[in-house]
Order: sequence, then structure tokens, then C-alpha cells
Amino acid sequence: MILSILAERLTYLRENRNLKLKDVALAVGITASAVGSLEHGRRAISIETLIKMANFYDVSTDWLLGLTDNPKRS
Repeated sequence: MILSILAERLTYLRENRNLKLKDVALAVGITASAVGSLEHGRRAISIETLIKMANFYDVSTDWLLGLTDNPKRS
């Protein structure tokens, strides 16, 4: 369940900003393939990558994981 919410939210954020997989990959230090796997729920996210994604998109880690409906950081 968490992986599917995370996947949906990562895809939404990237597409909403008109970014390519490689753009996100370069920003967070993983491969474009890894970003794609995260967006399709085929790969669990490390805490380090979760934090980098949240920082890159300026959202909370709790929102990315579906623990809150508020994307703003506290």
C-alpha cells in the first residue's frame, strides 16, 4: 500500500513539473531506471533517497509515504 501511494505521488510530482526520469535521477543521485522502478512500485525506497526526493520536490516525507494528506513540510 505504501509503495503504491509513494509511486503515485512521485509520478505526479515529476509529471506536474514536466521533468524526465533522468532529471530526477541526476538531482537525487540514483539512476533513471531506479526512479522508474520507484514510480511503478517495483522498488522499495531507501530512507536516504526518500529524504532526497522530499527535498527535491519540497514536500514532506510523510506525504510521500501517504501518512498525511498535507504535502507541506513542518
